[in-house]
Amino acid sequence: MSVKNIIWFIPVMIGLYGCPYEANVPLAARPAEAVDTNLVGYWYGIVKDGSDFFGIEALDISPKTDSTYSIIRYGKAIKGDIILPDTAYFTGYTSFVGPQRFMNIEGTLVIEEPRGKKEKRVTTQKIFYLAALDRAHDTLDIRTVTENFTARKSFGRPEDLNAMVNDLLHNKKQNIFDDQYNLKYRRIPRPGNQSQH
Repeated sequence: MSVKNIIWFIPVMIGLYGCPYEANVPLAARPAEAVDTNLVGYWYGIVKDGSDFFGIEALDISPKTDSTYSIIRYGKAIKGDIILPDTAYFTGYTSFVGPQRFMNIEGTLVIEEPRGKKEKRVTTQKIFYLAALDRAHDTLDIRTVTENFTARKSFGRPEDLNAMVNDLLHNKKQNIFDDQYNLKYRRIPRPGNQSQH
């Protein structure tokens, strides 16, 4: 990452598995799809990478508005004797690239840069993560777009990013998804200590 010092960081699981693509624009300029109640709920998954690393992860998805979702990601990564708990909060909305549904996940980077010996400049930057969604019954498949799918880090318009993703998906020129961060979640009852937001 080109940022000198990031104090708000990507969830631990994503960090251990590799970084997803951080877009400066979403795939669609604004929410247009109504909230899909089939996506609402508490989703639970376990991930492994073939070594001694595995993680437990849950997504609590609830409506925020008629067309946006509140997403709370609860994670716990375990590698050997190290346990790394992690909770992150996002806003998301769905849009389509061709027939494939994506979640545009909005996050914020807080960037701290030194300004002299004791002073620091703190700025915030809105970023978007992109994840393909496929749901069947009580299973949710999420595939994040990998940071290596393009060297381009900035797009002028959401339509430009959408067109590039559509071209790559349609022509199957390359796999744009992170093979390791391809998770399956099962919907379970929300635990008693987790309240609906």
